[in-house]
Order: sequence, then structure tokens, then C-alpha cells
Amino acid sequence: MRAEELPDTELLVLSRTRPEVLGVVYERHAPAVFRYLARRIGPSVAEDLLGEVFAAAVAARLRVQPHPSGSALPWLYGIAGNVLRSQLRRSPVQGLLDDTPAVDWDAVDDRLDAGARRQELQVALAALTKAERELLLLVAWDGLTPTEAAQALGLTPVAARSRLHRARTRAQAALDEMTSAGL
Repeated sequence: MRAEELPDTELLVLSRTRPEVLGVVYERHAPAVFRYLARRIGPSVAEDLLGEVFAAAVAARLRVQPHPSGSALPWLYGIAGNVLRSQLRRSPVQGLLDDTPAVDWDAVDDRLDAGARRQELQVALAALTKAERELLLLVAWDGLTPTEAAQALGLTPVAARSRLHRARTRAQAALDEMTSAGL
């Protein structure tokens, strides 16, 4: 069987002795990891960081524990989060210094129904803590399950589900407040 035909779980195990098979993981998941990074730091910096993520993945391949979902994405998002935090410590990006979510709002417009929803989304995300926002974005935009997002963030699945519930509740309260204020 060719490496391209193997599931992520088998590729991760095989990468311990054959690091070149991570090229298949790259081909499968680089677009999703790039979108994850670009939403948080912008597309130009994300291009540079994408290579760092996969270089770190090669270095970490001996320690990886495949996720029960069979996807390498939770592991890669965890690495991407670490690379992103490291980058922000080295050189904070203008616009991320305040607590505003780093989101590509043009991409949001493409996914939602025009500009009116954009303000609602900004209000809902601004009402969350950084930790809540990160978890909610991993689940809602990056398509991870709460358990996969927990792995990416270094949380237990129970803690992730609890945090996700709080985030959704807080976001809904912010939207309800916005609606009652007539905005």
C-alpha cells in the first residue's frame, strides 16, 4: 500500500522511522493549518509559519500520540498554536496587541450572509476570553470536534466541552444584549 493511501494514524506511526511520510500529512492538512494560522496572524506571516509548523512536526514525530479520531489535524493545530505563540513573543503583530480577535473578516463575509452578520460575530467573539475564543474557533471554523480541539489546546475533553459550553453561552448573551439594545 502506498503512503498516500494510508490513514493519518498509520502515517504518524510510520513517520517515527520514515519521516518522509509526513509529506503526505503535509499535502492533506497544510491548507487547513494555513487557514488556522492566517485567521490568527494574517496570511503573509502565516505562509512563513506554515513551514515552521511542519518542521516542528518532523521534530515531534517520535512523541506523537495519534488522536482517536484518526486525524493528524488536532496534533498539527497544537503545534501551530505553539509556533504562533512563539512568533508573537518574538515580534508581536500590529493589530493583535489589543484583545481584538485576529480574524480574516473578509473570509467571514464569504461564509456568512453579508455585513450585518459580521458585526454580530465581532460582538460575540469580543465577549469571549482568549481561551474560549480559541476553542470556539477550532470547533466552529476549523471543524474539529471538541475532543480534537482539546488535544490541540492541551486540555482534557471534559474541560474543553465545559469551556465550549461557557463560550457559546457567553457569545449568545452578547448577541442577546446587542439585539435588546437595538443594534
